[in-house]
Amino acid sequence: MSRPVSRRRGVLAAVLGKQPIGTAFVTPYVVFLAVIFAYPLGFAVYMSFHDYFFTAPGAIVERPFVGLANYATVLSDPAVRRSFVNVGIFLLINVPLTVVLSLLLAYALNAAIRWRTFFRVSFYVPYVAASVAVVGVWLFLFNSDGLVNRILGPLAPDPSWLVNSKLAMPTVAIYVTWKQLGFFILLYLAALQNVSKDLYEAASMDGAGRLKSFWNVTVPGVRPATTLVVLLATVTGANLFTEPYLLTGGGGPDGHSASPVLIMYQKGIEQGNPDIGSAIGVLLVIGVLLLAVVERRFVGREDR
Repeated sequence: MSRPVSRRRGVLAAVLGKQPIGTAFVTPYVVFLAVIFAYPLGFAVYMSFHDYFFTAPGAIVERPFVGLANYATVLSDPAVRRSFVNVGIFLLINVPLTVVLSLLLAYALNAAIRWRTFFRVSFYVPYVAASVAVVGVWLFLFNSDGLVNRILGPLAPDPSWLVNSKLAMPTVAIYVTWKQLGFFILLYLAALQNVSKDLYEAASMDGAGRLKSFWNVTVPGVRPATTLVVLLATVTGANLFTEPYLLTGGGGPDGHSASPVLIMYQKGIEQGNPDIGSAIGVLLVIGVLLLAVVERRFVGREDR
């Protein structure tokens, strides 16, 4: 009786590994990732290599393999190429602004100042607020007769911010930076708790002022958090959809604020070409992965 029991235990240990309790806790999340992310990504790759189209439920149709034809169509489309340029402009503005502003504000909020809790909550409110409601406020501020243009007077741009081909995407980037800033401030606040106060005292004894202490102690001390912030800002920025869809009426003017995800939605859902939309999505995933590898190599090089 003991031999079959020990054999079953050996099989169970092989399946669950050396930490069966930990494996049991991790398994639901692994299943969640497989169902929510891995399967849709794999199915998108499949669609991108086939002549795929929507049909009535239960209909049996052939979807022939077309190789790289969908990718050739995507890469030859000026609107798609323009969207990738747009998201590049967005990331060049959004990611540095996010890192600099969230670190500086977290550093200030970490100090013993009055109303510190109030300011922390204030910066976090836009992040948890409904996008539609916040977009309405920004439309009121930045439309042609909005509050910002009234304050600027003759200095206001013409055409206005969100209908200006050169300013539409930078305006969207600033909006997203402002809205998501609270989340990244919290990341930096958590990282600042791990920076030893002894390092600041040592820097002060060596004659370093506040600026030098910040540059030589704070910045290196929160480098792992900076790597995380850069990667998260890049991934969320590459998935830009809601903001241009609501702020600029679907990527206007003339596609200068359209993102790849927005173009993917328009071509895949609105125009009924899921194979083309899937090809755009696969190219976007590859681009984001390559960009994340480069950022991890340069931003996080001192973490290793």
